[in-house]
Amino acid sequence: MRILRSLEVWKLGIVNYLDALKLQEKLVVDRKSHKICDILLSLQHPPTYTVGKRRTDHNLLIPQSELERVGAELHYTQRGGDITFHGPHQAILYPIISLREIGLGARSYVEKLELTMIELAAKYGVKACPGQAGETGVWVEQRRKIGAIGVRISNGITSHGLAFNINPDLTYFGHIVPCGISDKEVTSLRRETGPVLPDEEIIQEQLVSCFARNFGYSSLIWKEGTPVFSDKDDIK
Repeated sequence: MRILRSLEVWKLGIVNYLDALKLQEKLVVDRKSHKICDILLSLQHPPTYTVGKRRTDHNLLIPQSELERVGAELHYTQRGGDITFHGPHQAILYPIISLREIGLGARSYVEKLELTMIELAAKYGVKACPGQAGETGVWVEQRRKIGAIGVRISNGITSHGLAFNINPDLTYFGHIVPCGISDKEVTSLRRETGPVLPDEEIIQEQLVSCFARNFGYSSLIWKEGTPVFSDKDDIK
């Protein structure tokens, strides 16, 4: 008998990276203690570079003092993966879900995140695929990266997630070695398909639908404008 599972989707719009990080930390604690169900945060960030727990600062190609000039922030995180960029016109999903309850290991989880972005790209005639050994994310022709993945799993509860390039300013990627891979490009759905795309909100909702299908959720509960914690909030 198939178990019917629901997923709360919080549509947050553009959110400061640190606010989103604090929100994830709070939700992970609540998910571990079974205070909440599985939640998917759907959002975008202002221009932001993030470094994973391996602290690969050498892959930032400009001095940190130059970040303000290019209009970007830099933040350190506990996720896996190398340095990456987040910005407007990029669809970001942060799942706060229990892998134990759905019977998934870490590798299978990442593979399903890859498949989520591959299926979205396919809707627009773009053939994407997972990277080769040592190359995280989703690629077009194994040469152009269209989607990045960086996850954290704590006691079976996930945070961080994926970022799919709809139409971000790709010049920001020129200031880093994206995900530590120096000999390949970064691309976007707009660059691969041309100017005719639906509204970004539609594409982001399609990404959510691909996620829900791959992870076996039978229904989605959409919530808009869910409050995001600010720096003044005391989150334990």
